[in-house]
Amino acid sequence: MRIKIVLMLVVLLLITGCSGNPQTGKNKYSDSFFDTFDTLVQVVAYTENKDEFDHYMEQIHSRFLELHKLYNIYLSFEGINNIKTINDNAGIKPVEVEREIIDLLLYSREMYELTGETTNIAMGPVLKIWHHYRSEAELDPSNAMLPPMDALREAAHYTDLDQVIIDRDNNTVYLPDSRMSLDVGAVAKGFATELVALEMEAAGMTSAVLSPGGNIRTIGKPLDGVREKWGIGIQNPSASIVSEEEDKLLDVVFVQDAAVVSSGDYQRYYVVDGQVMHHIIDPITLMPGDYYRALTVVADDAALADILSTALFLLPFEESLSLANSFNNVEVYWVFQDGRIEITEGMKNMLRSYGVTNEGQ
Repeated sequence: MRIKIVLMLVVLLLITGCSGNPQTGKNKYSDSFFDTFDTLVQVVAYTENKDEFDHYMEQIHSRFLELHKLYNIYLSFEGINNIKTINDNAGIKPVEVEREIIDLLLYSREMYELTGETTNIAMGPVLKIWHHYRSEAELDPSNAMLPPMDALREAAHYTDLDQVIIDRDNNTVYLPDSRMSLDVGAVAKGFATELVALEMEAAGMTSAVLSPGGNIRTIGKPLDGVREKWGIGIQNPSASIVSEEEDKLLDVVFVQDAAVVSSGDYQRYYVVDGQVMHHIIDPITLMPGDYYRALTVVADDAALADILSTALFLLPFEESLSLANSFNNVEVYWVFQDGRIEITEGMKNMLRSYGVTNEGQ
């Protein structure tokens, strides 16, 4: 919970500013909810009045709730077949699901190929073991342990994404082995955020920031008559909750109509013998990735930014850079274990440290 609160404080700091623009009649409003995707979802938008904002907010909340239930791997909901339902029926029968689930799984399979099999939603058996040991450590930190490598290797035998049967004509998903399970944690929140952003744009929303737990998607620009871009903080992975505000940020990235997503070893983790065991697990080593402390991805699409933030985190720098450069309009900010920073060339046109401002200079 701690890191989610820090992320939201960073966002709050950066999107504050003028409350409105007399020329356009737009005013800034904000609200949040905390009942979806296990995180605080904040919305900031410029609308003509509070009623208009509340109308959008109701739609956003409702849609996030729906997607949260569909993509959930831990909880069942009455009358809903979700990812957990698919997992519960592994080796038993195909499960008919909503199109949003089919689309998510097909997208994840496509990205599995495009990222060199780095992001695998069929890693559920391995991630389930790590989740268990992390949960136990949270209850009793003094007895925190690593999962046995033999158990991880055994679980890895049941992570072949090609074995997942997706019938797009009948909207069914089937896991043919009872030991298989899906975990969509590397993509679900970003995929949901992009869906909601596109739907809200279609509904007429022209200036907003959607921020589920720091997984940020901007719509248009701030309509305060001053700024041309939204300023989003890149968090210092070494900062603590009590750090001075200026110490919480490594930089600020200025964007418009873009997604900004960060991954790092400072998010969900536990400590074993002084060593941080975070939640981003390498499908080859079956251990937490250790090339970087953090990285931030800027892309046009929140789903792409989300899944790439995991894939790029798990690759050595030259491979990570090459993968980033293989996508159009993707920029990346890497923070290495020793504090060194590398960025893609295009990121220079977005960062405060390179003289960029929210006026778009």
